[in-house]
Amino acid sequence: MDISVVIPLLDEEGSLPELTAWIERVMSKHGFTYEVIFVDDGSRDNSWKIIEDLRRKNENLKGIKFRRNYGKAAALNVGFSQAQGNVVFTMDADLQDSPDEVPEMYRMITEQGFDLVSGWKKKRHDPISKTIPTKFYNWTARRISGIKLHDFNCGLKAYKQSVVKSIELYGDMHRYIPFLAKWAGFTNIGEKIVHHQKRKFGKTKFGLDRFYKGYLDLLTISFTSRFGKRPMHFFGLLGSIIFLAGFIIAGFLVYDKYVNQAFKMTERPLFYFGILAMILGTQLFVAGFLGELLARSANDRNKYLIEQSIGLENSLL
Repeated sequence: MDISVVIPLLDEEGSLPELTAWIERVMSKHGFTYEVIFVDDGSRDNSWKIIEDLRRKNENLKGIKFRRNYGKAAALNVGFSQAQGNVVFTMDADLQDSPDEVPEMYRMITEQGFDLVSGWKKKRHDPISKTIPTKFYNWTARRISGIKLHDFNCGLKAYKQSVVKSIELYGDMHRYIPFLAKWAGFTNIGEKIVHHQKRKFGKTKFGLDRFYKGYLDLLTISFTSRFGKRPMHFFGLLGSIIFLAGFIIAGFLVYDKYVNQAFKMTERPLFYFGILAMILGTQLFVAGFLGELLARSANDRNKYLIEQSIGLENSLL
């Protein structure tokens, strides 16, 4: 199979028929073999019923329905686990991502050898209250990750299948798939300017809270990418340095008391700094040790209550 298109959605009943017809038109025109995997992330409207109706007309469509809303990262993670195409695409269900971009992005993966191609909505149809924070957010993400992308959060992306099978998404980490891919060893990351369309149906599911959450997630992934598998390298080293500083302070105070006949150690503020440093250093070292134990025994954190699926019954239920 040439292409898998993974589409997470939440309350997008108005856009699904048009999006499906658009994808089908593009795939037929270029002769691609394909599948579309809709992941209904707990919609409360008629989205799942529409997916069922569309499936009866087109067997290339498949669907997964969550029992409740788990978030975009969870939806993508499950969709990636089921994708069979040599190139896997993601796009949003709100018609703001254009399926017409698929052939060129597919060529960039298959002919130019990119591991991942990210869309860049250079001209956005968003209010200034959204575009300015987005620019600052993307600038920060470039600086921390070292990946020269203009639009980390663009929903339209293309991947080699090996990329999506090598990464795990949880929380709100869908914003940093390029970072996760780079961490997994897929460093050939490209970018393509894509057309951004105005939303035709429904309303956005993301508020201003996504900006501060995005920064917190960026700090998290930056830390875990460096020390997630070896927490002792961070906590153990830092704890050892702090403990050593406290031990040196304590040693100096003992020397000062018994050699120089100084006054009581407990009357000197430096004594309490030394004790605090040794306690804190010990705690950090133990935290690193416990982190090592957890990292070596952690189970899959992505457990979802999947209520229904279409076209994937044997692998999910």
